[in-house]
Amino acid sequence: MKHFLRVLTQFLVFLYCKCLWRGLKFVIRKVTGRCELQRICYNNKPGARRTLKIETSLKCSKNELLQSAVSVHPDAVEKTIDDIMALKKINPDTNPQLAISLQASLFQIVGYRNLVLEVEKLRMEPYDCENPKHEEMLMKLWKALRPESPLTGRISKQWCEIGFQGSDPKTDFRGMGLLGLHNLLYFAEHDKATALQVLHDSLQPKHRTIPKEEASKMSKADWEKKKFDKAIGYSFAIVGINITDLAYSLLMSGALKTHLYNVAPEMPSLVHFQQTFCYLMQEFHRFWIEEDPCDIMEFNRVRTKFHKRILKQLKNPDMALCPHFTASDLHLVNL
Repeated sequence: MKHFLRVLTQFLVFLYCKCLWRGLKFVIRKVTGRCELQRICYNNKPGARRTLKIETSLKCSKNELLQSAVSVHPDAVEKTIDDIMALKKINPDTNPQLAISLQASLFQIVGYRNLVLEVEKLRMEPYDCENPKHEEMLMKLWKALRPESPLTGRISKQWCEIGFQGSDPKTDFRGMGLLGLHNLLYFAEHDKATALQVLHDSLQPKHRTIPKEEASKMSKADWEKKKFDKAIGYSFAIVGINITDLAYSLLMSGALKTHLYNVAPEMPSLVHFQQTFCYLMQEFHRFWIEEDPCDIMEFNRVRTKFHKRILKQLKNPDMALCPHFTASDLHLVNL
């Protein structure tokens, strides 16, 4: 019986999408005198709310021109908009704002796709200690985070001071490739004060401040344990690579579209992604302190909980992950 109901539901959804919905769109166009793209642009403010609907409309269209519009080259966006206007028989002289709105949204859509390709390329490129550019980036990272401590050698236990696992950081970049190094270096150089503070706190962790109400409910034994137990820190660089993986998964799943469509007026770029990483690093650091884990073995639990919280925030189409740090080279937040 359950299987029959599931099949029936799927059939009804299919029928709605293929027949009823298309018929309904036809009726609405005849009544309003506007096509679906016009209604989306005129009824939704700029940003994710508008662009996500336009993207869905184009992808679900039966017309090949509209379907392919989401994957055109950035240089072809203007011509594509002209072709769409002609296809829909919309006069650009009487609807000038429509072309502008469609162009802005389409730039965001193709920009996101290109960003995915760029990020994936960096992730797939392994760290090469024989590559001078790779080595130069790594040395810059050390100097940014440990400006007062010269590195005694390329292979050194000193790397552990900034959160690498061993004496050669290249082994820690295997999972995220050069993407992890790019993000860490961007954080260290573009928001140096915050990066240094997070590094310091990770090495010398403190328990979160317990509110009076919560403290009053704790038993004497729990209070004494909390009072004298050492707070748990984490490895800065390793966590940075881990948060890079989190940001990467948000990007690849499309969850990050909400944020990027709200903060990037046109094409989302690698800098937008790196700024998002900076935000996630600082927010994870705060979240780690709030969770106050008993030992480092709780890292995966804390990370999973943090990931779910970010995903929940990104389900709001008006959401922009607003940085609370000082770095804002491109003034990314535009709420």
